[in-house]
Amino acid sequence: MAARLRHGSCHCGAVRFEATVDLALGTIRCNCTLCAKQRNWSAIVARADFRLVAGAQALSTYRCATRTEAHLFCATCGIRTFGTGTSPRWGEYVAVSVACLDDATDAELAGVPVACLDGRNDAWEAAPREVRHL
Repeated sequence: MAARLRHGSCHCGAVRFEATVDLALGTIRCNCTLCAKQRNWSAIVARADFRLVAGAQALSTYRCATRTEAHLFCATCGIRTFGTGTSPRWGEYVAVSVACLDDATDAELAGVPVACLDGRNDAWEAAPREVRHL
């Protein structure tokens, strides 16, 4: 796999985006309460590599207690298509929901590397002890 332009959308199609994503670089799953409850699986891309194609007016935003990330979701169908934030590791980024990539095949996704983050304990550089449920 190499970086390539991917297309994604929410369930109802109101929110559509495109992003240059290299799935071979890996994806993340986090065990914080928000990510664990919504079964979040993201690919991190630079803001410059992301473009919202449609649906800005359909997006709602949720911010956790730290207020450092914007978790954006479709107000019609409730699907979280992407989020934005800034971190020491990635700088300004967009966390694209891997499950929302319309042009990624099941076989391709099955081979994507996944790193688990221990957001529950604010230990972002460490993997949680248990990851099978993520």
